[in-house]
Amino acid sequence: MIIALIFIGLQFTTPSHTNPPFDEAQTLQGITNVPSDISALFARSCNDCHSNKTNWRWYTYVAPVSWLTVGHVNDGRAELNFSEWGRYGARMKETRLRAICEQCEKGAMPIASYAFVHQEVKLSRDEVRAICEWAKQEGQRLISK
Repeated sequence: MIIALIFIGLQFTTPSHTNPPFDEAQTLQGITNVPSDISALFARSCNDCHSNKTNWRWYTYVAPVSWLTVGHVNDGRAELNFSEWGRYGARMKETRLRAICEQCEKGAMPIASYAFVHQEVKLSRDEVRAICEWAKQEGQRLISK
């Protein structure tokens, strides 16, 4: 009984689930030529934590899961936000492009806890290779500007 009351009480401490407004012209796709297959991979495996287009599923409103998911999304957006890509300087874009490839190659992204719950977000070797090839090409394009 006490545990149930504590659980119910925790539901009143749910953090704010936000999808801040953004300008489509400033998004990664608005600024950069992202091939449709890469864009689809980002939408499937990255956007929930790395854009302002988070799909807040029902369980993300249940404490204590809500605290973890909102924290992960806030951290992910702070590190890399595809919705804010146009606001990054050239150097920041270059470092983020390298990090996208490195994190995918290491298997660090998408994060394991998210991939465990959402099996469909896992990236195959071919998908990682495609992301890295695109990121390297885009990085080279930025350098040659």
